[in-house]
Amino acid sequence: MGRLTIGCSGWNYGSLPEEDGGWIGVFYPDKETKRLRHYSEFFDTAEMDASFYERFYNSMTKGTFIGMSKATPVGFQFSVKVPETITHKKRLDVKKNALKDFEAFLEKISPLRNTNKLGAMLIQLPPSFTVGEFKNVESFLDELSVFSSEHRESLHEDKSSTSDDYQYALEFRHPSWKTEGPWELLSHYNIASVITDSPKKENLEFLSETTVTTADHSFVRFHGRNTKGHYWYDYLYSKEELEPWVEKIDKIKEQTKVLRIYFNNHYGGKAVINALEFKEMLGIKLTEKEANTLENAKSYLGKLNV
Repeated sequence: MGRLTIGCSGWNYGSLPEEDGGWIGVFYPDKETKRLRHYSEFFDTAEMDASFYERFYNSMTKGTFIGMSKATPVGFQFSVKVPETITHKKRLDVKKNALKDFEAFLEKISPLRNTNKLGAMLIQLPPSFTVGEFKNVESFLDELSVFSSEHRESLHEDKSSTSDDYQYALEFRHPSWKTEGPWELLSHYNIASVITDSPKKENLEFLSETTVTTADHSFVRFHGRNTKGHYWYDYLYSKEELEPWVEKIDKIKEQTKVLRIYFNNHYGGKAVINALEFKEMLGIKLTEKEANTLENAKSYLGKLNV
């Protein structure tokens, strides 16, 4: 059985749920609360999505990631989304220097790796990225494999050790990827295919039906099932909807060394509720503090009826 970690996609939601879908009141006691420090008292991992957006990523420095490391306890890990410049603008095209941008990204987030707080790097493809661009993915992953090995060597890391390898997870967002080729490719490079629960209108059910893993680590994202408005984010799962995932998670755990689960339905703190509920559903006993926080969050959103 591998290690299981459960968290949310992001944590820096500093507004009220009724104002802008934030977490103040529903999870964070007030606006003065140190959000990441408070978050890490309940979860042992977080997915950092802000790194994807160019307007945020460009203002980040190594100091950003040093601060994140210092704000969290030993054993905490961040999975970091690869910048949109690489995945959406250059579409993993090595001829457009996508790998050079990735190298700069890796250097920027290096404080997390240096403190053993780097989880997986999430390579999320745009919805328009079809299997017709398979060659882009193949070339990028091939170059990435060589680069990762050389980078570890430059840092005087033991190349024979796999425990310190960089870990990557790739998320498909177009139904054309429902074919055998992608899984074989990801397996070859030990890259996790992201398993997702997404709105039906995305036609990505095949990514939630499979429990076959492509790497020695795995990555699951819950996007919600809404079909309107912030449908990727604004959705509260019922326990009945999450129940089928309990058996799936047990199967995935048997195949991998570490299983990372993130709830991306962050609007109004709904991810917090579902992440804590799911921990309990998987047989993890909540602490008194966690149980009280869960009840407070459910009560808060219940009063808002959101």
